[in-house]
Amino acid sequence: MSGNRRRVVRRVGLIVLVVNVVLALAKGGVWWATGSLAVGSEAVNSAADTAYSLIVLAGLYLTTQPPDFQHPHGHERIEPFVSLFVAVGVFAAGAGVLWNATTTVLNGSYGGATGGLLSVGVLVASAGVKYGLYRYCRRVGETHRSPAIVATAMDNRNDILTAAAALVGVVGASLGVPVLEPVAAGVVSLGIIYTGYEIVRDNVNYLVGAAPDDELTAEILSTALEHPRVEGAHDVVAHYVGPEVDVSLHIEVEGDMTLFEAHDIESEVVTAIREIPEVDDVFVHVDPKELGEWKEDERATRLFERRTGEK
Repeated sequence: MSGNRRRVVRRVGLIVLVVNVVLALAKGGVWWATGSLAVGSEAVNSAADTAYSLIVLAGLYLTTQPPDFQHPHGHERIEPFVSLFVAVGVFAAGAGVLWNATTTVLNGSYGGATGGLLSVGVLVASAGVKYGLYRYCRRVGETHRSPAIVATAMDNRNDILTAAAALVGVVGASLGVPVLEPVAAGVVSLGIIYTGYEIVRDNVNYLVGAAPDDELTAEILSTALEHPRVEGAHDVVAHYVGPEVDVSLHIEVEGDMTLFEAHDIESEVVTAIREIPEVDDVFVHVDPKELGEWKEDERATRLFERRTGEK
């Protein structure tokens, strides 16, 4: 992991923590001043976000530790577990919102203080801040291939929805229709639960060693074949190890070259493939093309032809 990525990922975790603390204090203050139940629920939500942000920050600090003797490839492979922790928090939040919305409607306990413009202001500001945080985390997570930061972005997107539901409740109570709050919250809870599913789905692939998408496999194959002395490539295997991709493949070269020449070609192919941002480690086996070990691989051929046709 580069020093720049390490600094950026840790900074994002710290920013998320600070923002959640500020929002929890702001919402708590408005709740205390107005007695608005909608704002109060949002204050509790932000307090919970603050607690889990501490754990996420600790997890990000651990995943960005440099390689050591016991972890020669670094600690990035821990990151999907941090993402799954975020998913657990998302599921819990969605279930909690759904439970509260359902029991509130069944008990007829909706209503109460609205807080007026002060409540509306803090909820609109919260949604705006969370939207900015969502966009920031999403961009950094995708740029630096951090599943934990992407999961955090999706959790911030959920907070926009819950703030919107609370805002509907405040406005509904002001208009004499307080039942709007639990109804809106119930709808929002389904979106939150689906977000948890998305986070789990994406990160399970990192944990079970799934293959990357066809575009990356095609890029790996074409990178190997771009070497002027590589006559062919086969048995290309790429799979996730944590959020990064490990690659193994066979390349074919002229059989009469020296071992030194074959070694140089292998090293150059490894270096070229490692320059692909998603790739961590590369293992290349060199075959003399005269052995005829090459075998028809329809998928590899299709991917290579599609990629070369796009260039």
